[in-house]
Amino acid sequence: MFKFITGRPLWVNILAGMVIVLLLLLVFLGSLDLLTRHGKVLKIPSVTGQSFAEAKKTLESQGFDVQIQDSTYNDTVPPLQVVKQFPEADNLVKVNRTVYVTINRSVAPMIEMPNLISMTFRNAEMVIHHYGLQLEDTIFKPDFAKNSVLDQLYNGQSIKPGTKIQQGNKITLVLGSGIGGSQFMVPGLIGLTYREALVELEAGRLVPGAIVPDNDVRDTLDAFVYRQNPGRYGEDRSPNRIRQGQSIDLWLSVKKPVLPVDSSLDRQPAINQ
Repeated sequence: MFKFITGRPLWVNILAGMVIVLLLLLVFLGSLDLLTRHGKVLKIPSVTGQSFAEAKKTLESQGFDVQIQDSTYNDTVPPLQVVKQFPEADNLVKVNRTVYVTINRSVAPMIEMPNLISMTFRNAEMVIHHYGLQLEDTIFKPDFAKNSVLDQLYNGQSIKPGTKIQQGNKITLVLGSGIGGSQFMVPGLIGLTYREALVELEAGRLVPGAIVPDNDVRDTLDAFVYRQNPGRYGEDRSPNRIRQGQSIDLWLSVKKPVLPVDSSLDRQPAINQ
């Protein structure tokens, strides 16, 4: 073996070595091309609308890798269904390419309830859809702020902003219907507790305005009304009139006010009078 090598001129050995190296390089490149299937491309199938299991099976059977990139929630789409893919269908890519998919969650995520109060109905409706909630119903209540949101309800109960709620749930909005056309006498609320005054206001479809408790008031509902604006009568003792949806300001005290004998009518409700 060594005699075969040493018995030849040096330039012949160098040339033979270069030929061997070149052959090895060609074999390596040929093998690499075969292993990686260089230059071979495939068309990506459409898996949008399929379940993730079906999409995975379809893509892997055609030489693609699959990876979940993101998840969203839509209550009109079956759980774990592919809603988006990247690269998109019909793109030509090399084999072994990873296809990223976005799937629909099986459980709705929890979100914080937005604050819709004082918004217009149109703005509140847009915010509801933006948060992935649904508008269930609208309830109108007499109030001077027409078509403005007065309250937000979930399962019939007021829900505070920031409360955790599942996306996709339904919200009912209480909207102002404006001021009523017919007038009636202002109800007399002095001497009533604030709790009782609220009942009177609700019966007349009126709303509480500014509530001003004295410094020593601890329980507002059980405090007594000792002043109201507008009052039942004007300075000339003529009856004051009011419309549905208007408000009455109330001042509260821990002590029940003593009404003069000639002012007993100030305690009488005046609905529809």
